Amino acid sequence: MNTTRQTAVITKESKMKITPSRLIRWSGLSAMAAGILFIAIQTIHPRDILSSVTTTPWAIAHYMGVAMGLLGLLGIAGIYARQVEEAGWLGLVGYLLFSLFFALNLAFQFIEAFISPVLAAEAPRFVVSLLGVVTSAPSEINLGALPAIYLLTGFVGYILGGLLFGIATFRAGVLPRWAGGLLAIAAVSVVAAPLLSHPLDRILAVPMGLALAWLGYALWSERRAPVSAVVPGSGIPKLGQTGAK
Repeated sequence: MNTTRQTAVITKESKMKITPSRLIRWSGLSAMAAGILFIAIQTIHPRDILSSVTTTPWAIAHYMGVAMGLLGLLGIAGIYARQVEEAGWLGLVGYLLFSLFFALNLAFQFIEAFISPVLAAEAPRFVVSLLGVVTSAPSEINLGALPAIYLLTGFVGYILGGLLFGIATFRAGVLPRWAGGLLAIAAVSVVAAPLLSHPLDRILAVPMGLALAWLGYALWSERRAPVSAVVPGSGIPKLGQTGAK
């Protein structure tokens, strides 16, 4: 009876303990949420015009964008950590570049959520120029390096980073290969954006959202079965964790 009670205590402590494998698994929830938010933002985002900047839909869309950036950084960190050995150098480069996209995009989302609405009345020309960075419209004001940084976010972070990270995930075979393949395809699909008028080009973000949600679900749904082995001379099972590749 005493042994059973001790085993129950050990099992409870094991479940409460924070381990690297649990953190990686929980990061799958972050990746899922980031993917879902990425898709949802495209469906509710108002037109990129000055009159939209002070509206409630604009605020909601960009608050969601800030959350998406934070969750995306956590999510892809877990995806990379789960396959770090198998993904190799290609996975590392892809992860770093893809993280760059989420980090820089987070900064732009923050500006659009908290700064642009405040300046809309006081400095409308400046806000219109900021909107032009997204819509590729000519700017009346010199924004310095901002347009170049935005292009860097898209081409280097999103396209190249997503492509390399998706290929590395496909080759690693730890998480669903086709989810990695979809990530790579989604990353390069945005080169077709000039063929679609804005905001119709937002539909190209849907495959990326699906890929992130798919990889996140695969990471979160992994089961790591508890294994028990009796410690000689004690009669108390020793609990451990194993994970299937």
